[in-house]
Amino acid sequence: MDSWVRFNAQSQAKERVIRAAQYACTLLGYTLQKGGAAAELHKTVSQLEAHMSLTRKLLRLGNSVEALEAAKRAIHHSDSVLRLCLTISHLNRAMYFLCDNVLWAGKTGLISKLDQHKWSQRSFRYYLFALILNLTRDVYELRHLIECEGRYRASKSPHSPNPSTTLSADHLASPSTPATSVRVRRQLHLLLTVLYSNPPLLLDLVKNSCDIFIPLDRLGIYPTGSGFVGACGLASSVLSILTMVHPWLKLKP
Repeated sequence: MDSWVRFNAQSQAKERVIRAAQYACTLLGYTLQKGGAAAELHKTVSQLEAHMSLTRKLLRLGNSVEALEAAKRAIHHSDSVLRLCLTISHLNRAMYFLCDNVLWAGKTGLISKLDQHKWSQRSFRYYLFALILNLTRDVYELRHLIECEGRYRASKSPHSPNPSTTLSADHLASPSTPATSVRVRRQLHLLLTVLYSNPPLLLDLVKNSCDIFIPLDRLGIYPTGSGFVGACGLASSVLSILTMVHPWLKLKP
């Protein structure tokens, strides 16, 4: 099983690169259509996008096994919220990949008379559930880090106040500034500090936020158009490649 997971990791790197190229084609196709380019050129780009999508499905064969292994590891996590989010997210990913594999078999003719639209919608639903859980996990970790940072600042300020911090606080708390505005500014500053200090969490949050628009559009829940979907898919793909090139940027567990 471990050898299969290691082999599958190599395929995932190729799949990420092809994914970036696929969504670049989606964005290019939208740009060509809006720019009034020749219909033949637009058709060629669309065909290239479809071929890349089919290639990605081939590379994802067996990813359900890796997702199930990840779920088995996540179920032993000490934090109950992370355990719940990660385990169910990986299980949804396993179902998404399974539906995707069936869809690949239908597109290649291995399964005849397959209702491809139904299986495509089913796979995107599992993908959406997984992304919602991933975002829930990101927000939970972000809130936890903000609380820790807030407690650290509260314990530090009475003993060794920083003159610049005191000056800034006095400025924010001036009579002309509403108390609500002061709290919002402080929370915003705390949020930016935490995100700046935790690049893996920031990248994962941005990547999942971009990805979630893809199933929302495909399922018709929140249609955004091929241009926006292409831009979001390209951005999230580049961030995924970045975490593979620099593993320390990948959020753990």
